[in-house]
Amino acid sequence: MPFDLAPLDFLALTTFFVLWGGYNVIFRLPGAPASLNLHMRTVREVWMRNMQARDTRLLDGQLLGHLIQSVSFFASTTVLLIAGDLSALVNADRLAALVEKMHVTSTASGALVEVKLFLLLGVLVYAFFQFTWAVRQYNYTCALIGAMPDATNHPPSVDVEEAADAAATLLSLAVQSFNAGVRAYYFGFAALGWFVHPLAFMASTTLVIVVLVRRHFHSRAFHAVRRFGTAVRMVLPERSQPQPPEGG
Repeated sequence: MPFDLAPLDFLALTTFFVLWGGYNVIFRLPGAPASLNLHMRTVREVWMRNMQARDTRLLDGQLLGHLIQSVSFFASTTVLLIAGDLSALVNADRLAALVEKMHVTSTASGALVEVKLFLLLGVLVYAFFQFTWAVRQYNYTCALIGAMPDATNHPPSVDVEEAADAAATLLSLAVQSFNAGVRAYYFGFAALGWFVHPLAFMASTTLVIVVLVRRHFHSRAFHAVRRFGTAVRMVLPERSQPQPPEGG
């Protein structure tokens, strides 16, 4: 096999990408079950409409600033992890000898260890780009909030509902990017299973899928947010209620 991959290693790597990519795609398809993130989309719409009626938007700015700080922390942490992975790549042969000495796996060539580290590096780089794009979109949302028209005092030509919907959409896109970065962390932990054994790699990847599905479709947080979304949905205009599914 290419890159010193045994058939079982290749199968495990394929399973990793199929499950990760499939999870990202399946729950965005029309007719997909409503996830926790989709119900949060309704909450963000209500947030933007309530904000239009407030005299001051200081609280909204503080909430958004807290979100930006959280995403920035993940982005800076990812840079440190990338640096650590690059350092491990430089010492791949020594790392392979250490892994083999620990009897974690039967074979641990330097080339195979490099492939595993490159996989982890790719996951971290993907997460970094998602986090930084989330920060940019949060900044754009700040501009939209600053320019948001007042719900009761605005020119007749201003469509306040459309403005609120646009801001909620942009905020949801920022959250999607942040969620994609966090999800990459989950699969990064799954990739560590490859250092143990290809079967452990497949098992850890499957476990990540199970954890994500449970949290976004069957957790207590999901039911609480769904109840809240149902309670406040009546304040939304009818044209804004159907929304494209968001990933879990």
